[in-house]
Amino acid sequence: MNKVVIGAQWGDEGKAKITDLLAENSDLIIRYQGGCNAGHTVVVDNKTYKFHLIPSGILYGNKTCFLGAGTVILPESFEAEVKGLISDGIDVSGLKISPLASVTMPYHTEIDGYSENNAKKGKIGTTKKGIGPTYTDKSGRIGFKAQDLYSDEALEEKLDVILPIKNKVLKEVYGLKPYSKEEIRELCKKYAEIFRPYICFDWQEMLNKFKNGHNILFEGAQGVMLDVDYGTYPYVTSSNPIGGGAATGSGYGPTVIDEVIGVAKAYVTRVGEGPFVTELNDETGNKIRDIGHEYGVTTGRPRRCGWFDAVTMKYAVLTGGITSIALTKIDVFDDFDEIKICTAYRDKRNGEIYNSYPTDVFIHKYLEPVYETHNGWKTDITGIRNYDDLPQNVKSYLSRLEELLEVPISIVSVGPDREQTIFKCC
Repeated sequence: MNKVVIGAQWGDEGKAKITDLLAENSDLIIRYQGGCNAGHTVVVDNKTYKFHLIPSGILYGNKTCFLGAGTVILPESFEAEVKGLISDGIDVSGLKISPLASVTMPYHTEIDGYSENNAKKGKIGTTKKGIGPTYTDKSGRIGFKAQDLYSDEALEEKLDVILPIKNKVLKEVYGLKPYSKEEIRELCKKYAEIFRPYICFDWQEMLNKFKNGHNILFEGAQGVMLDVDYGTYPYVTSSNPIGGGAATGSGYGPTVIDEVIGVAKAYVTRVGEGPFVTELNDETGNKIRDIGHEYGVTTGRPRRCGWFDAVTMKYAVLTGGITSIALTKIDVFDDFDEIKICTAYRDKRNGEIYNSYPTDVFIHKYLEPVYETHNGWKTDITGIRNYDDLPQNVKSYLSRLEELLEVPISIVSVGPDREQTIFKCC
């Protein structure tokens, strides 16, 4: 079975744990979009590993982990992440980079930082890692691919085309320092050496080798609601985290995909700017944040927290192609008397009810959640490993989510460690 794991909310849903679990029975793990703006945390034997770009399946040591053409790579960040894994005794010999992956240059991070720091209105809340500007240049056909670093002829030709454009933009639009051709050439030589042990020029042969008789796992970053086409635009990332993104960013077409698992928390979190109808700016929101340790892996920023939003989740199921759900952090509610689920939105101006997700984010400031309330279970479930052993109120909550979303919940996470997982029969 070839499976895609995607975030079904605004990212930070606990995808790394789920991909880590599924990677055990996978031969090839592909990260198909995004860059080091993602933050994935995996806990193994009480040791915490933090990933930003490298697939968490690398922890198994005998897997092939591939950064696909849809990813963008900040070389310095990639190098630091690899060195951190090696220092922890992790074998990275199975790590591969597509020569078609895009390279984040210093001017991308400079433009990203300038744009975010100087935004008056429309602040996005980026990680300032240069992800958006890298994708902008990719779409504008003035970006560097990893393969360009290994061809002097291609590099010189690209420098002649790209550098005059970028320097004009840097100087006249952003008031930033331009780069000389020699500076970029030397940086590219440095980046070539960073990528050299991992660059996979025979990626087509590799993908063909795994196409039949092997299990492939596609790993998405961020979440459906941050998708550049289907998310809360413009408060989104610059790529396609939806399940369909796996078919463009990996090198495989859609016919190889058997299942799309959407990862969602039992509540909702968001880092950065943008609409969030169920956000809780009160003691309940603070309680969820404190118990769930809701702080960004990449940024350290406190995450905005709110009740589970079935409106956005139904939208994620549709646009993300989700066939089943992995629900994480339900144990955060162990000490709650009541738990709420948002089933619809109400427009405060005229009372109109939205049962489907309204994609015009500029009206979201007028929307309020319509909740139904469920009884809590007031017991510690972190040690439970079988679905039948869960308290009835937990099972009732899960059943109601399945009813609302019309897809099964196949995995229930009751803690951060690998073994704190319940595989629920669908």
